Amino acid sequence: MLDISPVLFLSVGIVFLIVLARLNSTLFKPLLKHMDDRAAQIKKDLENAKSNGANVDDMLAEANDVLAVAKKEATVIREKAYNEAKEKADVKLQAAKSSIDNKYEDFAKSIEDDTKALKDSLTSQMPLFKESLKAKISSI
Repeated sequence: MLDISPVLFLSVGIVFLIVLARLNSTLFKPLLKHMDDRAAQIKKDLENAKSNGANVDDMLAEANDVLAVAKKEATVIREKAYNEAKEKADVKLQAAKSSIDNKYEDFAKSIEDDTKALKDSLTSQMPLFKESLKAKISSI
């Protein structure tokens, strides 16, 4: 039935072992080395990403601290500017009030002088008015 030739069987076995050794040295070892190198590179990249993530968190915390300090400084500057503006406005308001008070006093004095002058004028012309009134009453 089956006739197995030992020489052929041995030669096929030797060729198989040679092909297997050759494939191992030229294909499987470089392929396995590449896969190991790739796994090591991925692991290294993940570690770098984690450390970068920690660095980013530190930088974000630092940035938030800087922003908080800047907001405090801005608040202080804004308050200082507000107080200075308020002081300047108060000074101008006081100056305007004193100017208005002076003008009011001058106006009141002027009115008082005019009133006095009018009273004096009317008092000096009172006899004329009395005579004119008597003349009109007598003419009625």
